[in-house]
Order: sequence, then structure tokens, then C-alpha cells
Amino acid sequence: MNKRSSRNKHERRYTHLKSAVLLIISILIVGGLGFYLKSINNSVNKKVETHSEEEYTAKDMADLDKDKDKQEENIVKEPVKKTILISCAGDFTLGTDTKFAYDSSLPAAFINSGKNYSYFMQNVSNIFSSDDYTLVNLETTFTDSNEKAPKDGDIFYNFKGPKEYVNILTKGSIEGVTIANNHIYDYGKKGITDTVNVLKENNIDICGEGYKILRDIQGVKFGFLGYTGWEYSKDLKTKISTDISELRKQGAEVIIPYFHWGIERSYEPYDVQQNLARFSIDNGADAVVGSHPHVIQSMESYKGRLIVYSMGNFCFGGNSNPPDKRTFIFQVKANIEDNKLKSFQYKILPAMISSRNDKNDYIPILAAGDNKANILKTLNELSPTLKGKIKDEFFDIE
Repeated sequence: MNKRSSRNKHERRYTHLKSAVLLIISILIVGGLGFYLKSINNSVNKKVETHSEEEYTAKDMADLDKDKDKQEENIVKEPVKKTILISCAGDFTLGTDTKFAYDSSLPAAFINSGKNYSYFMQNVSNIFSSDDYTLVNLETTFTDSNEKAPKDGDIFYNFKGPKEYVNILTKGSIEGVTIANNHIYDYGKKGITDTVNVLKENNIDICGEGYKILRDIQGVKFGFLGYTGWEYSKDLKTKISTDISELRKQGAEVIIPYFHWGIERSYEPYDVQQNLARFSIDNGADAVVGSHPHVIQSMESYKGRLIVYSMGNFCFGGNSNPPDKRTFIFQVKANIEDNKLKSFQYKILPAMISSRNDKNDYIPILAAGDNKANILKTLNELSPTLKGKIKDEFFDIE
């Protein structure tokens, strides 16, 4: 083979090799560029998709919030309901007058019981412990003073018991007392001071004689007031309306005044009692209770509120054998919705001041049989505005 043919052969091989290399390079370049462009495209698409999802999520959440708001507007919230039970009873004369025979007195009964503070309330303490609050009239002094206050009239009594008798109240599950009565000053200033101090020391609430009770019960504020109601005077009316207004401003949802009033041994109230009771309700009281006549008196429905004129005696050391031993525990059930008073229901628990008929043993007991029927019958006959509704189960009034 000549040199020229050999050179042409090599040139052809070189040309083919060069073409192949160029082809390979072209393929690599094109492939790399395509991958690069695809990556860019994927990245751009991913950003677009992410942005769209964010926009969709925000819009979706806004729509959900709107739907939720509409649903909440359409849902009627159920009110938070609760019931609060208050018990009231009549005169607690936890002591005696030194003129009385000792052997038949309340202090003698206490000593004979082995100084058992639960002795007198043994039949009713379960009732008072099952309610939310119990209020009674403390018609005596707890004092060691021997200096009796002078009193008017040919017949008068000065009642006192030792300070330790406050435990009769606490063991009986009694949370509050009114001291507005005609015996709280029987031993003068020292007598009432000693009484108030021992009540406070034992966490017994006090109303009357300048004191007012404002008690939180299950998150609802209850107010209790105490008055002696001997006359329908301007001063007393001003005090009643002012006290009720002040308790309302302090958040009292329910207010019940307790009056010491009336004519002894009279089964019906007289005009002073009626006027004071109705005035109290006209000025915002939710119910009115009373004692002092030593017997039970009528009840009245007035403007949708209940007036209990006299619950009579209860644990009464003022008489060793009163002829009328009938009494009752008055209960009011407050129906509350969202901490606001919705309505009241009432119950009368007929009772006797003594567990025996022949004398006063100072142990109140729920009445049964004929005694129970007699008390309910008497109250209904005395109380025409209640239209025969008075019973020992909860009842409503118009």
C-alpha cells in the first residue's frame, strides 16, 4: 500500500472517531440539559403546588371558622342548673330564767343527758345537715353575767345559757341565727356582747341588731336580715329598704328577712306584721319568715312570694310545758339557672317542740299521724291565699 492510500485510511478513521466522540458529547450535553431543565421544572411546579396548598388551607380554615361560628349561633346553650335548700325554724331559747324550777328546765335536761350537745337536736339534725343552710331565732343570751337587765311589766323573763351552749347549734348543723328579739338584751350590754362573741368564735352567722348575713352557697349569694317588728314606723321601713338595697349591691341573689313580731298566742297576724312583710317584698325581699307568738300563724302568698308569719317555738327553754307544742320547719328550695334565681318551691315539715306530750323535754321531733295532719290542716285553714297547697312535699305558689 502506498503512503497516500495509508494516509487517507487514517484520515477516514480519525474522522469517524471524531464524529463518534462528538455524537457522544452531544448526547451527554443534551441529556444533562434535559435533566437540568426537568429539575427546574419540578422545582417550579413544587413551589406552585405548595403555594396553592397554602392558599387552599387558609381559605378552607376561614370557611371552617365561619361554619363553626354559624353553628355556635344556632346552638342554644343549656343553662347550668342547681338547687339550693334553705331551712328556717322558730324560737331557740337555749337556757332558762332563774325564776323557773331547775329540775324541769332545759339546763337540767342537758346535765341529765351527760352534757351531750347533740341531745336536743337528735331528731332533726339530719334535716338541717342535709340542707344547704339553716337559720333560726336565738332567743336567749350566752353569757356568764349575773346582772339582769330591768324589764317592764309585772311578768317578765331574763333568759340565759352558758357560753358552751353554742355547741348545741353547731352540733345541730345550724349555720345562722337572728338575734333581733326581745331577749337578746336580757343581761344588758355584756349579755349581747358575750353572745355575739361566742357565735363569731364558732362561725355562726348573725343577722339582726345591726348585723347582716351575706353567704355564698354553691356560688350563689344569699342574704339574711333580722328585725324586731313591733311597729310599722318610718325608721324601720327605711332600714329594711336600705338593708335590702345594700345586699343587692353586694351581689345577693336571694334575700330573706326574719322578723320577731306579733301578738303572743295569736294564730293570725295583725296589721303591723302584714304591713312590714308586704313592704319587705315590695322592696325586694324574696320571702319573709317570722316568730315570737309562741304558736304557729298563717302563711300568705303575696306577689308570688311567700310570707310565713310565725313558725312558733322550736327548742324552747322558756316554758316547761306549753299547752300548744305544734311547730314546723319551713324549707325553701331555690331553683337556680346560671347563678340566677329562676323560681322557688316550698315545703312545710310539721313538728312538735317535745318528743313527749305530757311535758316539754326540749327535744323537737317531726310530727306524725294525727299531729302531722292537724298542723297541715290548721295552716291551710289559716292561709286562704295558699288555696290548700301547704304540704310536707315541695309545692309552688302562683
